[in-house]
Amino acid sequence: MLALSALTPAVAADRAGMAPSPGTAGGKAGPLPPKLPRNFHGRGRYIVQDLGVTVPFTWTGRDGDSQMIAGGPRYPIWFTNLIYRNSLYTLTYKWPGLDDHECSRIPGFNLDTLNQKLGTSRFVGRETLQRNPRRHVNHWRVGVVVPQLPPGKFLRFPLALGDIYVDQRDRGTFWQVLQFGVQNLFDPELDEWLVMNTFKHTPGKVRLPRQCPR
Repeated sequence: MLALSALTPAVAADRAGMAPSPGTAGGKAGPLPPKLPRNFHGRGRYIVQDLGVTVPFTWTGRDGDSQMIAGGPRYPIWFTNLIYRNSLYTLTYKWPGLDDHECSRIPGFNLDTLNQKLGTSRFVGRETLQRNPRRHVNHWRVGVVVPQLPPGKFLRFPLALGDIYVDQRDRGTFWQVLQFGVQNLFDPELDEWLVMNTFKHTPGKVRLPRQCPR
């Protein structure tokens, strides 16, 4: 009890996923941006609406590494994305019209890199996902726009955008993500959904496929 009461207001608020919002009267708290935890595992669905495809989806994390797996050998799409030992890997086993199945690697990317970007998210609002059970979430928007130029009349391109829905009581519990942009290059409409049915804060399994260079 003494340790908790000695925390500064900002640190104490962070434990609950809340922080004082700048300029709010009476110190009223506002939500903190999403933050992917070091250890978790969950299951759900991966949805590519323009292809009419919905496949099983798992998302796991262990000690800061993480892995997404969508589909499988008997589904029309099958891929895995990993953050593994300070690199980002993508391996697509199956996708309509795709002949290239090499594993790509981007070095210098880890959980801290991801969470730093998530920290720049803009708060959209509090919402309720109409599922069973209903999920009370905070909706956030994060994006990468190029080139980086000051305000004004410049030609800009949204390289990657994401709408992220995290639990209102825990910013580290992710219930839904919409990805839009060049990172979805294989999809004609450039947008894909992941929808979680479960999300637990215990370690999952993360395995680098043998096709990917270490």
